[in-house]
Amino acid sequence: MSNQWQLQQAKNQFSQLVDEAIKNEPQIVTRHGAKAVVVMSYQDYCALLKPETDLVDFMRSSPLVGL
Repeated sequence: MSNQWQLQQAKNQFSQLVDEAIKNEPQIVTRHGAKAVVVMSYQDYCALLKPETDLVDFMRSSPLVGL
């Protein structure tokens, strides 16, 4: 199945939309033909929020350390 849903379809098949987001990939919901929102798994959401490195590690890896 495609990962794009029209708003009415998303409302009517919300459980399936959530299942697709969890099992496969983020799902895009359109409104009036324009992309409006993305439904994604909580795991994918947390991965987006977590920085690759924290500030302390970033500063320690700076080429200016020790100057």
